[in-house]
Amino acid sequence: MELIHERCAGLDVHKLTVVACVRVAEAGKVRREVKTFSTTTKGLLKLGDWLFEHEITHAVMESTGVYWKPVWHVLESFVDLSLANAKEVKNLPGRKSDVSDSQWLADLLAHGLLRRSFVPERRVEELRELTRTRKQTVRDITRHAQRIDKLLQGANIKMRSVLSEVLGKSGKAILRAMVEGENDPDKLANLAKGSARRKKAELAEALDGFVDDHHRFLLRQHLDAAEHMQGMVDAIEKRIDEVLRPFAGAAAHLETIPGVSETAARVIIAEIGADMTRFPTAGELVSWAGLCPQLDESAGKKRSRKIRKGNPWLKTTLVQCAWVSIRSSGYLKSRYHRVRSRAGKMKAIVAVARTLLVAIYHMLRDGQDYRDLGEAFLEQRDRERIARSLTRRLERLGYEVDLRAAA
Repeated sequence: MELIHERCAGLDVHKLTVVACVRVAEAGKVRREVKTFSTTTKGLLKLGDWLFEHEITHAVMESTGVYWKPVWHVLESFVDLSLANAKEVKNLPGRKSDVSDSQWLADLLAHGLLRRSFVPERRVEELRELTRTRKQTVRDITRHAQRIDKLLQGANIKMRSVLSEVLGKSGKAILRAMVEGENDPDKLANLAKGSARRKKAELAEALDGFVDDHHRFLLRQHLDAAEHMQGMVDAIEKRIDEVLRPFAGAAAHLETIPGVSETAARVIIAEIGADMTRFPTAGELVSWAGLCPQLDESAGKKRSRKIRKGNPWLKTTLVQCAWVSIRSSGYLKSRYHRVRSRAGKMKAIVAVARTLLVAIYHMLRDGQDYRDLGEAFLEQRDRERIARSLTRRLERLGYEVDLRAAA
């Protein structure tokens, strides 16, 4: 087997320790040395010096939770690091140990049998952590809103059936008045804001229940928690604006795509970055995101064509954008209806999400805005394709064909 790297290392990363194996090929012989280091900063610096002493040029580690990140940040200045998907580098059964794992990783790296995982640059990583934290915090706010609605239902308060949002402006004002002891439905309904004021009579009837001290106590806790989290979201969004400045142009390009909002553009930049040289082709980016069918074939039988696992944060965002994009006329809408007619709506929406990601790849690579191909593009392309096919068949039968459009 061809040797790619003569001096390399495999790192088996854990929470408290890193088991490192250096693999040196000299004069047709392979020499290995294994040593365990602490994952403290001091220990990782010792590991870097140890790799430098052995003149190691390349090293690889598995993507084990978040434990690989500090190891990566410390060692990236010492050697050329690679991150491997743990699912793709499983050791042989019956030979599982920390030492054998590090040796196995070193052997795979030496012979070029590893696919490098995408590791974003530091600024993109910071943006990714911010957008993910924002999304998780918004989910927590939604959970508190659901708990508040459940609590109100127990007190026979049907506010959710009148107001679209329990924690909207009107909902918060009414809930705060309840917490302070107000029980009069008419007075509570008068606290409605905006368009909700047109529903005063209906709202007053929905607010006629029996709220006691127990309900008020729990309502206060949920309201305080939700407002605190909303403050967190506001602070995170300000920080995102600061970190996003170097990528503002790329985000502006993405916002020209139908269905891609400002928040969605930020998430996309945070997950894939703005430098598309990290992905040689659009197909590799689609595969990494998990928006293409997997290949599982044996004895000529295709056992599964489900989409493969990929980046869940990017995948869900693109699917949400796809649902919005098909509401407006254009290429994406025609693409959705064409696939839906033969494969169903779920596969069709995944196909649209894949189309969005391919467009995003080329837009970020070339620095261009989105250009819609038009709703009639696929139909026109099929007409031309069918015409060329029929022309070739007639020519093979010995006829000369001169195509002219009908008057």
